[in-house]
Amino acid sequence: MQNSSNNTTQGGEGAFGTLYIVSTPIGNLDDITARAVKVLGDVSVIAAEDTRHSSRLLDQLGLQKFLLSYHDHNEQGRGADLLRRLQSGESVALISDAGTPLVSDPGYRLVKSAQEAGIKVVPIPGASAMLAALVVSGLPSDRFSFEGFAPAKGAAREQFLQRVGAASCTSILYEAPHRILSLLESCQQLFEANREVVLCRELTKRFETVLRGTPTQLLDVVRNDSDQQRGEMVLLVSPAPAQVVDDLQLEKLGRLLIQELPVSRAAKVLAAWSGGKRADIYQLLEQWADKAQ
Repeated sequence: MQNSSNNTTQGGEGAFGTLYIVSTPIGNLDDITARAVKVLGDVSVIAAEDTRHSSRLLDQLGLQKFLLSYHDHNEQGRGADLLRRLQSGESVALISDAGTPLVSDPGYRLVKSAQEAGIKVVPIPGASAMLAALVVSGLPSDRFSFEGFAPAKGAAREQFLQRVGAASCTSILYEAPHRILSLLESCQQLFEANREVVLCRELTKRFETVLRGTPTQLLDVVRNDSDQQRGEMVLLVSPAPAQVVDDLQLEKLGRLLIQELPVSRAAKVLAAWSGGKRADIYQLLEQWADKAQ
């Protein structure tokens, strides 16, 4: 394992620069941290998803910096360029259009390459739409899964949402505004009628809204209000309802399974279906198997 913590970051012969992963506001400029402003002012170059967008942010902060584009379409070539700059002693800040870099944005390949080269990588925490939405959703926050953007349509979208619908924790999705109605329609079709979903829109901005309800309720609101079809969207889905399986159901299915499957395989299937512990169910199946002989 490489340890980059001893590398100098001050430049000079043989010294490496530092790669900073800098979070920027998701809307309200006041959310940028003092540390982020200092780092952005100190680095040699800023790698930005959209240089035009980021130049406006830097203008608001009173910073004039050298910007390089870094996005999905030039990630490989630009990543190699940034790595050479870091190895030559320049420090680099990576930012996204808004929020925390690498969350549904490119960047992890650059971080991995930098770490493998012995370059120090430092996070500068700050705003995140995903976490901002989670803490205002009113949904369980002790466990959650960030799922990024749903596939646009078809079987891929259906399979994706079926997996989200079966999750035992809160699921967090991003969606483009022109697809939000389609996403809510799919949720209405695939989730339980009383499943709780939360739509957070334009977080930290002037027209911030947080809508809570069932898929049908949210679909009605968004469909009838064009304002709710604009801006940055985060959709949260409550955990799947706990499956209630009584002892009679468990034994009935268990006895059927051991007629067709080895006990170990039957235990795996029954545990997945019931939510019980595989070891406990294995013991029950062995008892039922012995009685059947």
